[in-house]
Amino acid sequence: MFGVGYLLGSIPFGYLIARLAGGRDIRQEGSGNIGATNVTRSLGLGAGLATLALDGGKGACAVWLAMRLGGNLSTWFAFAAVGAILGHLFPIWLRWRGGRGVATAIGAFLVIGWVATLADLLVWVVAMAIWRYASLSSILWAALLPLSMYWLYVPGHHPPESVSIAAVISTLLILWRHRPNLQRLIDGSEPKMHFGKSNGRERG
Repeated sequence: MFGVGYLLGSIPFGYLIARLAGGRDIRQEGSGNIGATNVTRSLGLGAGLATLALDGGKGACAVWLAMRLGGNLSTWFAFAAVGAILGHLFPIWLRWRGGRGVATAIGAFLVIGWVATLADLLVWVVAMAIWRYASLSSILWAALLPLSMYWLYVPGHHPPESVSIAAVISTLLILWRHRPNLQRLIDGSEPKMHFGKSNGRERG
């Protein structure tokens, strides 16, 4: 199921949406990232929300398929989740240049443990409302993912070991992809999020 997850995750929706919106290459705009944050900054809120939904949807679809085909075997859907995230980070169609993986991870883990993922998303929303840094909110979400999955997977039960491992791997991948953002947060040059159309070359 890892391969199926990877192929679904590698569909570059942000890139495709930008191409449909006037033939633009999102990799040449803003941060050069194909994810929802850069699409929002470059093309506007509508395009960004569409990218967010589709990127989350491919993660959810990968895990759902694994559950259907694997009879809810946790190893299958854990592999599918990691595969989808890796596909988004390193899509074969774009010469391995993908996004940060947050939306895809959210979609995947919503299917695996929706209570834990929604609780974690509340942290994302609060951090975004206070500081307006999409990267910081995403970093906090990723950092808390293993803990939220462990404590809130199912009331009264901890997750299977494979799910915990998948959550840790996902966290490490997302944090690794956010290294430039972390550095800019430290030196004070990270741009805040504004929900409007912008043609400037912002970094996100």
